[in-house]
This record gives sequence, C-alpha cells and structure tokens, in this order.
Amino acid sequence: MSAETGPATVRPTRLSRHLPGGLRPGPGAAPEQVQGEGAERAERGEAGGLSHLDQDRGHIMANFLLSFLALLLGGLYGPLQALDKMGINLYPYLPGVYGSYYLGLTLHGVGLALLFTFTFIIGFLSFAIVHGLRRPLASRRLGWAAFLTPLAGTILALVPLLRNDATVLWTFYAPLRAHPGFYAGLVLAVTGTYLAALNGYLTWRAWKREHPDQRTPLMAFASLTTWTMWVLASLGLAYALVMYLLPWSLDEQAEINQLLTRSLFWFTGHPVVYFWLMPVYVSWYTMLPAQVGGRLFSESLARLVFLLFLPLSIPTGLHHMFSDPGITHQAKLVHTVITFGVVFPSLLTAFTVVASLEDGARRSGGKGWVRWILALPWFTNPSVAGQLLAMLLFAGGGITGLINASYTMNLVVHNSLWVAGHLHFQVGTASTLTFMAVAYWLVPLLARRKLWRPRLALVQVWLWFLGMAVMGRGMHWMGLAGAPRRTFLSMARYADFETWWTAGLLTGLGGLVLAVSGAMFLWIMAATLLRSERAAEVPEVPEARPLLPVKHMPRVLDRLTPWVVVTVILTAIAWLPTLVQVARNNPLVPGWRLW
Repeated sequence: MSAETGPATVRPTRLSRHLPGGLRPGPGAAPEQVQGEGAERAERGEAGGLSHLDQDRGHIMANFLLSFLALLLGGLYGPLQALDKMGINLYPYLPGVYGSYYLGLTLHGVGLALLFTFTFIIGFLSFAIVHGLRRPLASRRLGWAAFLTPLAGTILALVPLLRNDATVLWTFYAPLRAHPGFYAGLVLAVTGTYLAALNGYLTWRAWKREHPDQRTPLMAFASLTTWTMWVLASLGLAYALVMYLLPWSLDEQAEINQLLTRSLFWFTGHPVVYFWLMPVYVSWYTMLPAQVGGRLFSESLARLVFLLFLPLSIPTGLHHMFSDPGITHQAKLVHTVITFGVVFPSLLTAFTVVASLEDGARRSGGKGWVRWILALPWFTNPSVAGQLLAMLLFAGGGITGLINASYTMNLVVHNSLWVAGHLHFQVGTASTLTFMAVAYWLVPLLARRKLWRPRLALVQVWLWFLGMAVMGRGMHWMGLAGAPRRTFLSMARYADFETWWTAGLLTGLGGLVLAVSGAMFLWIMAATLLRSERAAEVPEVPEARPLLPVKHMPRVLDRLTPWVVVTVILTAIAWLPTLVQVARNNPLVPGWRLW
C-alpha cells in the first residue's frame, strides 16, 4: 500500500500548526502538492476564499447549535443508565416524573439517535454541497426552513416527552402510545431532512446547467448520494408516522396493526445507521486525507462505495425482527444475504481510506509497513485524532454487526445489552466522535474564530474513545451473560449483578468517562463561540485531491438514476411481500401506556 514519498519537509511540532482543524495543508504536505491544488482550482475557475459560504453560514451554524442542544439533553441520563448496570440506582433522587428510568431512556435515544444526528447532518451535508460545488444553496429560505422545521419538531416532541406523555423509547413501537405531539414532532424532524435534501438537489441541478460536461465534484456527489439514500429509506418511517401512528394517537379508541408499524419502522430503522455513517464517510474520504497532507487513493472507489449503499442498505432491516412471529423464514433469509452484502462497501472503505491516510503519513516521513501509522497526528490535532479513533471502534462495531445479521447467532444476543453495545460503537463512536472531530475545525471556520483550548479538545476525543471502548466492552460482555437491554436492572429481581459485576463495572465507569468527555466537548464549543479570539485570516477547507489524475471514469459513477432504479427493485423484492402479508394477516390491538 506504499505511496510515493514527497520531498523532505520539516514536520510541525506545535499544535497551532494543525489548527483550526487541519485547514492548512497537513503535516508533510509537499510544496508542489499545495501549488498543484491551487493550479487545479484556478483552471476550474474557482475563486479563492470562502465567499460561496456567506449566504448559508447562518442556517448551517444554527443546525449545529441545535444538534449540540440535542446532544446535551440526550446525554443527561447517560451516566444514570450506565450506573444502573452496576446496580446503582440514582433515579429516586430526581424530582417527580424525571425519576422514571424509561423516560430517561426515551430522552436519551430520541435526543441522540434522532434529533442530534438529523440536525448535525443537515448542517454538515449542506456545507459539503455548498463547498463541493463552490456555490450557495439554491434557496436561502429553504435553508432556513430546513433548520426551523426540525427546531419546531424538537420542541413539539420534547414537551410531551418531558411530561412523561411519550415514554415509548426511541423506536416508539406500537402498541405503546405516545402523545400526538411526539409523533408530530418526529414528522417535522424528518421533514427538515427532506427540505435540506431538496435544496441540495436544486443546487446540483443549477450547477449541472452551467457545467453540463463536468463530473460532479466528489464532496458534493457523496453528499447528494447520502440524501438520496435517506429519502428512499425514510419512506417507511414517514408512512408509519403519518398514516398510522399519528392518527391512532389522536383517537383513544383506535386500534393498530403493531407488527405492520414495527416492520415499517425497521424499513427505516436499519438504513438510518447508514444515514449516520455516510456523512462520516464524506469526511473520511474527501476531507480527512487533506488534513494529514495526503491524497485520496481512488476517487472511483470512493464513488462506488457511496453508490453501493443505495441498493445494499435499504433492502435490509428484518434481522431486527428475527425472533418475531408473523415474518416468513424466506423473508428473513433474503434480508440476511443482503445484510451481509452491505459489508462490502465498508471493506472498500477500510482499504481506500487507510491507503489515503498512509499517503499523508509517508509524505510526513512515516516509514515501515506499520510504523507509518505513528506519523499521523494522534496527539497533536484533535480533529484528526478524533476521526482516527472513531475508525478503530467502528471496526469493532462492524464485526458485532455481522453477528447481529446471522440468523443463528442473532438468537443468542437478541434483545440483550450486546445490541446496545453494538449501537454505541456505531452511532456513539463512528458517528458522534467523527461529528465532534469535524466540529473542531468546521465551527471555528463558520464562526471566524480560533478553536478554544485545542489541547483540551485533544484530551476530550481520547476520553470519548476510552470511555466508549470500556463501556461498549462491558455492554457486550453483559449481553452475552444474559443481561437484557431496555430494562431497569436495579429494580429487576432476576438481575444477576454478582455474575455481571466486572462487566457492569466496565459499563458504569465507561459511562461516567463519556459524560465527562461530552461535557468537555460542549464547553469547548461554547467557549469557542463566546470567548475565543477572532481568526486573523479565513482558513482553507480541507479537500482531498486524487492520488492520480482522473482522466476517464465510467458515467455510471457520476449518475444516481440507474442506482435508484436498482434500489427500488431490490427493495420491492425484499420488503413488499412481507408488508402485504403483515398488513392482511396481523390482528389489530389497542394502545397502552405503561409508564
């Protein structure tokens, strides 16, 4: 995987050389590389600076701020839930309904898995499209609507949730019934993503009219592919909310087909993992290599990875229902095969991104088959270190995902804390830690300020990695030992804390470290916006160039329509027979409120 080493350069030793967030050429970037990139931009007629961001800076930053608020609210109950796995119950010390374990679990899941991720992704993909195409979004009003709609949805969902009128967990399975405001708030949150996607498509269409014979720049193309995947994948969730759950919640006497709504949820519920991950890949492929002074190993492979997620991620999801009656074995087999197929683009990512990082490390003086890894800025650049650490735990999360997808092994870990450990490695680390790392260069860029206390930011990403590694290990261990998920273990008479003691200790201590790290991140962001110095100059956005010039590329790697057609066909084969059968045969049940 060796790459040609550039001319010798002096490696930076001060953290400020890497900040804010690797916006200057990475350590060891050869002078001719920097000049070459500038010449490429000049040939394409791209203006210097970031004037194309001026129109959209406001609503992009607003989405980031809303995501940080959701991170705060969703993280409040995290330490209490972690300590519960040790048999330590702190809920009686909370006032009123806030002492409910399941209210806290719902706030944790909805706040982090839905509201935090949705709003951050809206801001980040909007930024990537604007910068990738070097033009403002097509509609500034649509951009603000893509912020105000999720904001209204967040308020609408959180009010009944905090009043204990929507304690239905983040999956909100029927027949647990929530207040109508909760479902309406989720509808608005999803609508906000549609508005952002529409704005991206309109911007792309305007760019295409002016550049009919040019390939879409990779940063924008990857972002648009992500929006396409999500719009298709979210149809199940949107249909369940609008056609079933919201009307059902408005009529106390109404009954519902709980297996149908559960199936529609998982139509979206598994692909949403890739909605969390694909923006991460946008950074790993198109930005991170430039932050370490490297080049993208292969633009063709990068495009193939994003496009493969369309037909391979959406026709999955039933492995979450392997133990449910009413689903045929044939359907489960189809979903098992496709779920294993979606591993392929992740394997391509492991090769391509690591090769790109190796290029940067070797240009910084890295040597040897493995020692080049030490040339990466693990202990100097918080933005790079956070993303590198996220990759390490993401690899572990991917392996546990293969176990979840196996019909036989899934029966061992189903509905145990193993599943929670897997989810935290994916959305809690691969996505959240990468989002934090990206924020360390992107928020200062948008705010025109310097990052506050970069060394503290470096400590924060390492604490998050260590806390999640320890907590996730404990969760997996407890799950294999029989500990159920979504259960108030401190109050469960069958909880075997004597057997689970070591694993529970890891889970609890890891959760406390994560709480400290999360608080540090929010404090650094607040201080950057309120107390940090103004930036003296506008920095460059890190944008990785291909290792080799791309002279010819198959047109299919620059088009979405053929991939959408294949995706729709595969999704219909995988899902339509099951949904029709469940809709016809499953009985209706009334709604319940347990807490």
